[in-house]
Amino acid sequence: MTPSRMLLLPMLIGAAIASPAWARQTQQAPQASQRLTVAAAIDLAEKQNLDLAAARAKRAVASAGVRIAGERPNPTLSFGAARDTPHETALIDQPLEIGPKRERRIEVARQESALTEADISALERQLRRGVRDAFFGLAHARAVTAQQEGAVKLAERLHDIAKARFDAGDIPQLEVTQAELEAARAQANRQVAQQEEKVALSGLNALLNEAATTDWDLGDPFAALPPPPALEDVLARAGASNAEIARISQEAKIEQSRKALFEAERIPNLGLQFGADFNAPGGLGANTGGYEVGPRGQLSIELPIFSHNQGEISQSIANARALDAALAAARRAVDAKVESAYFELEARETQTQLYRQTILPSSRQLEEMTEESYRAGKANIMTVLGAQRDVRQVERDYLDSLLAVQSAISQLEEAVGAPLD
Repeated sequence: MTPSRMLLLPMLIGAAIASPAWARQTQQAPQASQRLTVAAAIDLAEKQNLDLAAARAKRAVASAGVRIAGERPNPTLSFGAARDTPHETALIDQPLEIGPKRERRIEVARQESALTEADISALERQLRRGVRDAFFGLAHARAVTAQQEGAVKLAERLHDIAKARFDAGDIPQLEVTQAELEAARAQANRQVAQQEEKVALSGLNALLNEAATTDWDLGDPFAALPPPPALEDVLARAGASNAEIARISQEAKIEQSRKALFEAERIPNLGLQFGADFNAPGGLGANTGGYEVGPRGQLSIELPIFSHNQGEISQSIANARALDAALAAARRAVDAKVESAYFELEARETQTQLYRQTILPSSRQLEEMTEESYRAGKANIMTVLGAQRDVRQVERDYLDSLLAVQSAISQLEEAVGAPLD
């Protein structure tokens, strides 16, 4: 082996050993978080959500129903053979629909197709609320994790103060132990918050039909509260776009088209038969019975003596009246839901403003004052621990109020049946 090859061999071996490790590092490199706003999340869900895709597939079923309703009856071909003269007969029987029956059937199918669209729209609104709740639920979980991170830092800082005072002989070992216990509790709460954040992320990705581990950069969606809408505007929009009202209204239109179909079916159909007789040997004569081969035809019509859709029409009229009553009840119920959701939103926004402007700053200031007092030896550790727990609780209540505002917006949007932004 030449000296150059002897030098090359260790390099190749080293490269072969290092390549798998480099490849593993490349595969395990974390993906950068993608920026995601609530509007982008809703758009992505409308494109990729599997439940919505399955519902939209029903449009083809409804379209096929319209084609079925427009089909015309097929003719019937019959052939007969007998020992009598003439021996063979061929007939074609063609039913003929009289009146606007076909147009009425098509109209019923079209109205049923519109009901399918109403159901799809209702599912889209439900998906919008689900995505909003999941989006802000994840933002809330991450804010709680950040808040727990701050609690850990507070607890560790208090432990450092207690340790310094113990080393100086100002406090007993008991206070250091209490500070250690509080730090351990804060770390445990942080771990729980991190796991809850993973659960929230998985729920959002399930709605978006993304991998469970896909990470998103949500920014700070709680930074600014949305402007409140006017009650009169949301009430007016609810009457035109609420999902329940839209469905009942469409069912009423279907019932009207069915009644028109039943009335059209009272016109009897016409049966047209035409054909020919074959094979009558002997022609005309005394022993042939006078039968001749050749074409023949006849007409038939149903006589609507006993049944002419009187029961079906009465039932359709009763259904229409029931739907009118249900629609009136739904309109009143929707108004009540919208008003309730609107006032709930106002209450949550007021609560959030109080926490943001007054309660949260005061609790943080109180915690800082107690910590400084403990550092200076003017307060005991239980006072500081109480102040830290109070500020953590206030911070958690503030985060819950931010989430409650977004939940109230989602509830109001669902009651209205249309986006508020």
